This record gives sequence, structure tokens and C-alpha cells, in this order.
Amino acid sequence: MAGKREKPEDIVLKLRQVEVLQGQGLSVGDAVRQVGITQQSYYRWRRQYGGMSRDQLKRLKELETENQRLRRAVSDLTLDKM
Repeated sequence: MAGKREKPEDIVLKLRQVEVLQGQGLSVGDAVRQVGITQQSYYRWRRQYGGMSRDQLKRLKELETENQRLRRAVSDLTLDKM
């Protein structure tokens, strides 16, 4: 059964909320439970998005979109060449 897919902006916000709660003295388990995520999701998201600001996240999404566009262009050119 698939779970709810979070947007990257929401992930960064939740990571920051956990950091604030940890700064207030809560353990990681209590902080992630209060935010409403699992510890597994927290560690996975922290590895992927940890330390990113909203500007960096926006730039990452733009680069991913550009990369997809370029891959399509290269594959179209390769097919035309064949």
C-alpha cells in the first residue's frame, strides 16, 4: 500500500521543524513523531535534502527539469540518426 507522497518543499519544512524540536531538547524519535513522520523517512529525507534551503531546492528542481528535456532531445536525435 503506497503512502502519501510529500512535496520537496514540505520535506524541507518538516526537516527544519524536527531540528527546532531537537534544539528544544526532544529526542529524534519524539521530534519526528510530533511532526508526523517516521524515523526512517526522516533519515532518508535528511540524507537527500539535509541542509538545503528553499532557493537551493528550487534550483535543483529546475536542473532536473532541464536534464529531462536534454535527455529527450538526445534520445530523439539518436533515433533520427539511426
